[in-house]
Amino acid sequence: MQSGAPNLKAGEWVQVLSREEILATLDSRGCLENVPFMPEMLPYCGQRLRVSARADKTCDPANTPWTIRRLTHAVHLEGVRCDGAGHDGCQAGCLIFWKEAWLKRSDPSSVIFPAAVPAPSSRLVTVESILAASKRAEVGGEPVYFCQATEVRHFTSFMKWWDPRQYIRDIRSGNLFTEPGSSRSMRALQLILAVMQVIQAAIISAAWSQRSIRFPSIDGKLQKTPLETLDLQPGELVQVRTKAEIVATLDTQNRNRGLFFDTEMIPYCGGIYRVLRRVHRIIDEKPAR
Repeated sequence: MQSGAPNLKAGEWVQVLSREEILATLDSRGCLENVPFMPEMLPYCGQRLRVSARADKTCDPANTPWTIRRLTHAVHLEGVRCDGAGHDGCQAGCLIFWKEAWLKRSDPSSVIFPAAVPAPSSRLVTVESILAASKRAEVGGEPVYFCQATEVRHFTSFMKWWDPRQYIRDIRSGNLFTEPGSSRSMRALQLILAVMQVIQAAIISAAWSQRSIRFPSIDGKLQKTPLETLDLQPGELVQVRTKAEIVATLDTQNRNRGLFFDTEMIPYCGGIYRVLRRVHRIIDEKPAR
């Protein structure tokens, strides 16, 4: 049964429950409604954080073709990404799904008091069992990882791209309100801008569904893609190349040496950013069997 802080919206402050309270919500696999509670989430227990967005939908990149997937009672928290510490240092930096049952609303100006520790239970999952569940060895000795990224298909359901309810949820959740205002005129302006974003998303989705229209257009043409080594280091400033310069490095599948250049990356073209870290290894996000 889902409890905790229902119907959280973007911008709200929450306190993550204590580890004992969260462990008491998990099944024998360390999951709530098939969503794994990962070792990387333990350091946030008891902390006060702000909701960055409701997690009402996601994609499933581990399967081809990937689809839009629906999930419920989950949010993302500001600045919280998986650091891979419990999965052999995976550097994918995935957003973490937080079930609302693991959170409670919190006034940012109030004092945080330690949560009450629930009575011991024979079914209580331990920190050690969560750590052990994050990786197991296959028969051939190859490690198989267990995390939210590998389990997406197990805690989501298929959603049709044209389902209008997803766009209504986008507006009601506050996900599209980038600069919430207190005045009536500001709220009205934000609502208009949100509706415009929804219309744009619906049109783009309709175009993609025809499989003959790609917007924004990315049209790589190379048979063999170039390699350039910059030896970038954490903390360095870099400028992302223009869209035209990047497209000139892509093959006919819009990949450079296997790495896909997606439409969601286009807004960052030309921008200046700081290198967070070098990426040497990530988990192959095939669904765990």
